[in-house]
Amino acid sequence: MFIAQNEAPDVTFDNRFVAELPGDGESSNTRRQVLRAAWSAVQPTPVANPQLLAHAADVASQVGFTEAFVQSPAFANVFGGNALLPGMHPYAACYGGHQFGNWAGQLGDGRAMTLGEVVNAEGERWELQLKGAGPTPYSRTADGRAVLRSSIREFLCSEAMHHLGVPTTRALSLVSTGDMVVRDMFYNGNAAPEPGAIVCRVAPSFIRFGNFEIFTARNDIANLERLVDFTISRDFAHLVDAHADVTARRAAWYAEVCERTAQMIVHWMRVGFVHGVMNTDNMSILGLTIDYGPYGWLDNFDPHWTPNTTDAQGRRYRFGQQPAIAQWNLTRLADAIAPLFANEADLQAGLDRFSQVYIAEYEAMNAAKFGFVQRGDAEQQLIRECFKLLYDAEVDYTRFFRALGDIPDALPEHDMLWLLGDVFYDNAKRDTHADALRAWLLRWHVQVLQHGRGFEARRAAMHAVNPWFVLRNYVAQQAIDAATAGDPSLVRTLLTVLRDPYTEQPEYAEFAGRRPEWARHKAGCSMLSCSS
Repeated sequence: MFIAQNEAPDVTFDNRFVAELPGDGESSNTRRQVLRAAWSAVQPTPVANPQLLAHAADVASQVGFTEAFVQSPAFANVFGGNALLPGMHPYAACYGGHQFGNWAGQLGDGRAMTLGEVVNAEGERWELQLKGAGPTPYSRTADGRAVLRSSIREFLCSEAMHHLGVPTTRALSLVSTGDMVVRDMFYNGNAAPEPGAIVCRVAPSFIRFGNFEIFTARNDIANLERLVDFTISRDFAHLVDAHADVTARRAAWYAEVCERTAQMIVHWMRVGFVHGVMNTDNMSILGLTIDYGPYGWLDNFDPHWTPNTTDAQGRRYRFGQQPAIAQWNLTRLADAIAPLFANEADLQAGLDRFSQVYIAEYEAMNAAKFGFVQRGDAEQQLIRECFKLLYDAEVDYTRFFRALGDIPDALPEHDMLWLLGDVFYDNAKRDTHADALRAWLLRWHVQVLQHGRGFEARRAAMHAVNPWFVLRNYVAQQAIDAATAGDPSLVRTLLTVLRDPYTEQPEYAEFAGRRPEWARHKAGCSMLSCSS
């Protein structure tokens, strides 16, 4: 049902995805293989009692929603799945994907549906997508719902990443449904009812690598070609004027996707973020971080860490492996669009661009984290040695770099190691590596002073890339526990904190501490799954 015109905001939907790409000829909502179509028409399944728990005011404004509309019952009804705005055309996208390195066939939006594409007053396009609004033809055996636990994580993480400066989808709203949803959190036979919720996520486009893969896997080259050219026209319009030749335009598009992906991964590594499920269906064509499931930020620096219990044995998606996986995924995208190219050199050039951009920007990023202006052999050696020491001594990644930026030009007389503060997780490891850490700090200090930048300028530059606050899993879990018990206020508090992650906020210091020992093996803090 559509809400009344007098309750609706003054926004414009043009819905190009459904207008210009082939849709599913079958209108039923039965789970099935959907052939020769980019999307299927769907309708959200109504919920018992939609209530707005939190929203991102800047996202609402960007879309074109007033605060008065956001606070109205109509907003909760629309973004809880009980009503539509005039002009919305809900659909679920058809896509496939490689999951954990293996082709998984048709996947699609099984618990997500795009309500429509808003074009705001500035001409910006924003897709509004509900996650947890009920079943679609792609839900397979699932119910299409999401629980409060995973919805809070997605809502907060989307906004945390944006304010950290990481390319990402955004989150407009978090709505509780008043319904219970049964989930087996760790797929171990212990299913239980949990409160349901729906997140509205927002992005210029939700097209993924898997949208292209499914057409190629089915030898539907005509629709593959339509999707590629549509994506360029809508989401990479600058390439249309720059390249009259269609093949050159498509090659430039693929190279830009590779470049954007490289830049995204560099930002992940900068802030210590681990996605957890880098399947090709979770890779955005715009180079945005998408689909927040079992993610996490590093506590102690460990390149082998993954937050995903499903990946605990193989650790395919561990922190240090993310650049290589991104390149592997881009190669799968190249395989998918290869039928549109006579010369594979065009695609190889894009993959080469990924490597070039990643290496250059990763090195520049690390230099910035360490306060270096130059990036010579001495600086590179110090960086390599530091990461090994951080791993061996079990040092907190975020707090170490923040403390490093506070080390002054004139060293105090007392032990320099204690300038780092509370960054160690294991006192025995701290003591074992204390001398090596002291020696490294002294060498770093000598080197950074040679760059000629004064303390205040160096600290400001380092603090601009090394956040004071990241959304650690134990902090998010505290908000989840409180909201599950009926108090969503901590969700709103964290939304305030994460909006300014590079500024020290003493009143919220409790949320910026290293992981407490009680959270080391606690469900939701260190052990997560894809269950939502």
